[in-house]
Amino acid sequence: MSASDITALLPIITPAIASVLVMMVIAFRRNHALTAALTTGGLVIASSMLLVMLPLLPRQVTPLIFVDRYAFFFMGLFFAASFFVVLLSYGYFAARPGRHDEFYVLLLIATFGSAVLAASSHFVSFFLGLELLGISLYSMIAYQRTDRYGNEAGIKYLVLAATSSAFLLFGMALVYAQLGTMQFTRIAVEAAALSVSSSLPLLAGFALIIVGIGFKLALVPFHMWSPDVYEGAPAPVSAFIATVSKGAVFVLLLRYFSLVDIHRFPAIVTVFTIIAIASMLIGNLLALAQNNIKRILAYSSIAHLGYVLVAFIAGGPAAITAASYYLAAYFVTILGAFGIISVLSSAGSGGRDADALDEYRGMAWHRPWLAGMLTLVLFSLAGIPLTAGFMGKFLVISAGAGSTLWLLLVVVAVSSSIGLYYYLRIITVLYTRVPAQVPEKRETPAAGPRLSLSGGTALVVLAVLLIWLGVFPSPLLRLIKATAEHLIY
Repeated sequence: MSASDITALLPIITPAIASVLVMMVIAFRRNHALTAALTTGGLVIASSMLLVMLPLLPRQVTPLIFVDRYAFFFMGLFFAASFFVVLLSYGYFAARPGRHDEFYVLLLIATFGSAVLAASSHFVSFFLGLELLGISLYSMIAYQRTDRYGNEAGIKYLVLAATSSAFLLFGMALVYAQLGTMQFTRIAVEAAALSVSSSLPLLAGFALIIVGIGFKLALVPFHMWSPDVYEGAPAPVSAFIATVSKGAVFVLLLRYFSLVDIHRFPAIVTVFTIIAIASMLIGNLLALAQNNIKRILAYSSIAHLGYVLVAFIAGGPAAITAASYYLAAYFVTILGAFGIISVLSSAGSGGRDADALDEYRGMAWHRPWLAGMLTLVLFSLAGIPLTAGFMGKFLVISAGAGSTLWLLLVVVAVSSSIGLYYYLRIITVLYTRVPAQVPEKRETPAAGPRLSLSGGTALVVLAVLLIWLGVFPSPLLRLIKATAEHLIY
């Protein structure tokens, strides 16, 4: 391996090096603030390494890793999201008893796994990155050992993630048996040479891979674990799952099936179309009956992944731009949503997460800026103009219209209307004045002590980004067109 290859790998291996460094520091001195600072420093260095390796792109580093501008964009997005998760986690865990240093080691390893997925060009690196990410998440979800809901969520995620890995491995084995290769570029070449009749084992392999990825993304009908895990996991971990974890898997899905060109296989397009329609409708319909904000966000995330699938099915450079922008906007929005839950949970909710809808009743009269931030987040999730979510949904609809996916666009419109109802329901609760004569049974986050500095700073930055991406989308769009739009091999 040459020096240029090592330089190209620096953004990927930096989180791994940082995790080892943090672990060694923990062995000599346990200090929550120091551990969090080292973790943020490692993520900042990893982000700066992206600029160092940019002149070398694109570069194939062994058959397993292909570092190109597409990987460059999404690794930067994952590092930024992990940085915000660290800020939220510090205030969240500082308010809870016990030692929390190991959490940051797990977070860095999970971020390392997501970077491997973004640059994977082979089934082996695909699976290794996925397991690095998944095994870290098992422990992060159940990190608070005394929380029975967290333990239950960790076990559920462990069982279902193991099941999805089994589907993935069997699917990879079928593809390898049919084509004799596990490298994405060669799979694309060999698949293009097959006739429809001889591609049945290949289609079976693709189907099993889709099932495995469907579990990881919590798409319908593989979504059963999502609301329970979101509810049971610590709020910053739920934010990480909804953003970095799902984003890394979707980025790999986009790379793999863009190279294979799924439009050569109408059966695969039909399967993705059915999954997208079911995810958009069922995700929004199930959210209507929820009274827990984390469960509402879990079902909402199912619907939003369905929206991104519309751009994925459309295919082409415009669709990749739409999917990339939507993911970036969704990252900012969902980090803001779980960020508010995190800071309120660390502000005096008795050691548990502030996720019950009734706890937010009348929050606008006690914490107006937090209520305003949550309103902005909900507007973005609903796709209201002048927010990042609106621009993301607009680009997805444009990509769908460009490929004449009229059925999917009708479902997008219908499901978005359904989603608007439960978003407005939360906003109504925020601005409902609580009668003064009704005594409070306990302290609620809506009227609790002040927020942590790290969490408050993260929320301010996210609020600015939400508005900026909605009002001035051009800089991010130019970056996407210069990087993520091109899947170069």
